[in-house]
Amino acid sequence: QVQLVESGGGLVQAGGSLRLSCAASGSIFNIKAMGWYLQGPGKQRELVAIITSGGSTNYADSVKGRFTISRDNAKNTVYLQMNSLKPEDTAVYYCKLESGYGIFWGKGTLVTVSS
Repeated sequence: QVQLVESGGGLVQAGGSLRLSCAASGSIFNIKAMGWYLQGPGKQRELVAIITSGGSTNYADSVKGRFTISRDNAKNTVYLQMNSLKPEDTAVYYCKLESGYGIFWGKGTLVTVSS
């Protein structure tokens, strides 16, 4: 079993920054990618950013140039540095791990950006 624990969410003013962390533990094998998704109120979960085991990254157009995903393989942790935050970034942010054994999700961390 794999456990993902997100942290770093909170309340920030527009233009501010937050850094999310997601620590993976448990039966972690053959990780293909880790990423961040967001889900706003009444909306579907959508991709924010993803990083593969090889270090390739992909971002949603809405966050390009503002958010940066990174990964510490030794700690099995993925980070999301969020700068120039906007009220429309308000959502629950979920960590996702894709491995050869399945797909796993964290419970989410709430990010609220006030105008």
